[in-house]
Amino acid sequence: MTILLLDVLRAPTAVRGLYPGAWDLLLRQGASANLLATLALMLQDGGLFDAVPAAPRTHLECACTAGVSHARGARHEVDMIAAALQALSMPLILLKGSAYAMAGLEAGRGRLFSDIDILVPKDRLHDVEAALMLHGWASTHHDEYDQRYYREWMHELPSMTHIFRGNTIDVHHAILPETAADRPDPDKLRAAALPVPGHPGLRMLAPHDMFLHSAVHLFSGGEFDHGLRDLFDLHRLVGQFSAETGFWDGLAPFAAELQLIRPLFYALRYLKRVLGTMMPPAVLAATAGGRPNPALLRLMDGLFLRALAPPMSVTHIGSAALFALYVRGNWLRMPPLLLVRHLSHKAFLSRKSSLPADGAPANLV
Repeated sequence: MTILLLDVLRAPTAVRGLYPGAWDLLLRQGASANLLATLALMLQDGGLFDAVPAAPRTHLECACTAGVSHARGARHEVDMIAAALQALSMPLILLKGSAYAMAGLEAGRGRLFSDIDILVPKDRLHDVEAALMLHGWASTHHDEYDQRYYREWMHELPSMTHIFRGNTIDVHHAILPETAADRPDPDKLRAAALPVPGHPGLRMLAPHDMFLHSAVHLFSGGEFDHGLRDLFDLHRLVGQFSAETGFWDGLAPFAAELQLIRPLFYALRYLKRVLGTMMPPAVLAATAGGRPNPALLRLMDGLFLRALAPPMSVTHIGSAALFALYVRGNWLRMPPLLLVRHLSHKAFLSRKSSLPADGAPANLV
C-alpha cells in the first residue's frame, strides 16, 4: 500500500492535484496514524484548503476543530493539575504532548494525546500522589502486582484518572525505568528545565532534553501504536529547534552525557529515511558511537521502517515486527530474570485474576 501520508507530511503542497481516491486514502491513513488533526491544521496554516475538494475538506475542517478543542481541554487540565499541586511549592515540569501544547510549539499544533505527563523528584512522589488524590485523581491499576511493578521498578506511578473529568495523568520521576541498563540522571533534566512562556509555575525540558526524551520514548519503548505521530513530533522539534544557536552542535554530546546516544542515532536515522528531515552531516557522524553492528542495523531497519508506518498500512510482516519491538522494549527495560517473571505474570496470572468466577471476560455489557 502506498503511504501517501508520508509524501504529504514531507511536502504538504503534494495535496494539489490529488484525485478523489487519493484523498480517501490520505484521510484514512491520517486518522489511522492519529495525525488527521495535525494534517488538517498543516494544510490550513499553509493556505492549502483551496486545493481540497468539498467532501474531504469537510473532514479536515472537523479535524481542525477537534485539534483546537483538544488543545483547549489540555490547557484546562494542566491548570487543574497545577492548582492541585500548588501547595507543594515545586515546579510542575510537563513532558511530551502537554509541554508542546502549553508552550505553543509546532509539535503541539493539532497533536492529540490521551494523558498529561509530568516529571517530579522521586522523593516527592508520595506528596504529589496524595495531593492529586485529594483533588479527585485515583489510580487505574488495582492489581497488587501492577502496583509493585510501577512503584519498585518503573519510572512512574501507576496512571491516575480523574473520577469526574475522566482525564489521565502519568507522574514520572525519570524518563527510563529503574531497571533499565542505561538510565539518564533525572536531576540533570529537572535542573535544566525552562519556564513555559506565559504560564508561571510551569516548566518544560530544555530543547536538547525534550528532543532526546521524545527519541528515547519512541526508540527504547515497545509500543508503536503512535509511532509515526511520535516520529513526526521529532521532525517538528527539529524544524523549530534547529534555528537555535548550538542545538545541533550540542545534541550528540548531551545524548552521550545522558547515556542516550543509541536512541539518538535511531531517531536521526529514521527521521532522514522516513520523513526526509534535513540535518547537518556532522551531526549524523557524531552519533556513530550509537550505531549498532551491520547485521543488527539491517534487522532494526526492517523492524522500525515497518513499525513507523500508519497502523492501517501494517502487513502481517509488519505485525511480526511490532511484536518483536514490543519484546525488545521490555528487554531494554528489565534484566532477564525480572523480564521472564513479568511476562509470565502478565500472560497467565493477570489474565486469570481479571476473569470472574464463571470464566467470562470482566466488564462486558
